[in-house]
Amino acid sequence: MGKRFSIIRTLRDIAFDLSDVAHPDLASMGREIGGILHGRSAELASTLGPLRERRRGFERWLLAERARPPVSVLVLAWPPGYATPVHDHGGLWGLEATISGALEVESFDKDADHSLRSIGRTWLGPGDATWFEATDDHAHRCRNLSRHDTALTLHVYGGDLAQYLAYEQPGPSGHWIARPRQWIIAGRLTA
Repeated sequence: MGKRFSIIRTLRDIAFDLSDVAHPDLASMGREIGGILHGRSAELASTLGPLRERRRGFERWLLAERARPPVSVLVLAWPPGYATPVHDHGGLWGLEATISGALEVESFDKDADHSLRSIGRTWLGPGDATWFEATDDHAHRCRNLSRHDTALTLHVYGGDLAQYLAYEQPGPSGHWIARPRQWIIAGRLTA
């Protein structure tokens, strides 16, 4: 561990400290995490560089988790051009920040009958963050904008996102089909 992983511990500690209430201030968490990501980008690149070089596809790495109040912190590796399906977060709140690379996030409003309506796109560069409240009517799709480089992102969720719904549009009708999914963890990062 040692000094090399102090940046990882710092990010974990910010996530834990600012999520120690039922409804955390996600804007403040985004500012704090973004400040660290901007200010210590070289250290992060050195520490997490091996994840960018793995070239094993989309991977989720668990950084830390806490039971009360529940929170999980992950680092995700996005291969060039990779896009998630439209998906929800099982009613959890969440914050997603770009460590390296650039991501496009398209947000959707979701009705009780799983109808989805795109409500906008956000582009995130290193240190930028987006977040969503704990609600059942939010879904989004994320995409690595690079055709050549792996992007890395930091995700903080208000619990364990073990199961969620992914949405597919089988045809031009505008109808969406919800399919249950489970997330797979590639491993645990040592903080």
